[in-house]
Amino acid sequence: MLGIPLSPANGKSLTILCLGAHSDDIEIGCGGTILRLLKSQACDVHWIVFSAGRARRREALDSARLFLERARNKSIAIRSHRDGFFPYRGAKIKDEFERVKRAVDPDLIFTHYRADLHQDHRLVNELTWNTFRNHLILEYEIPKYDGDLGSPNLFVELESSVCRTKIAYLQKAFASQRNKHWFTGDVFSALMRLRGVEAHSQSGFAEAFYARKLRV
Repeated sequence: MLGIPLSPANGKSLTILCLGAHSDDIEIGCGGTILRLLKSQACDVHWIVFSAGRARRREALDSARLFLERARNKSIAIRSHRDGFFPYRGAKIKDEFERVKRAVDPDLIFTHYRADLHQDHRLVNELTWNTFRNHLILEYEIPKYDGDLGSPNLFVELESSVCRTKIAYLQKAFASQRNKHWFTGDVFSALMRLRGVEAHSQSGFAEAFYARKLRV
């Protein structure tokens, strides 16, 4: 259930910018929506992860390639800013955003939720809005210990097969996370099921976003 049209009016492919603080954030937050969009239309995707150490860099690349298999064109960038220290590296990360702005003019941006309690996530959100002033920005959510889920206002209905694919890709790509109590198919499925209930989704599943500004 897409509440707004996402196909560019000029008939060209949709240009999507995905921003994630850590190596599995994009996939958890909007992986199903990405899979749905790539299945339904031509898309050029720019995928940027700001923190992934040597051990997780390969996982991040493998995951991005799985999720972006159907993309018409894709650009994947994995950076190595220190996990947990984004607010103290703000100038360097802001420089990254400025480089992205010069290189990409997206139709749609996925970024972190403004009220996320993880400091790295919040900084990515703040810099997204600071950098991109005339773009459609959707903020995704990530279930975690902090208990900071909110009340989203935009829902994307997902077929159950897309949900299964999203979960399978996450579990396949991120072997280093499998021992974490929250990194389970049940958790990912439960959130999509809950949002599906809230969206009155016919499939029963959805991903949810915070759309702060929409121009019609």
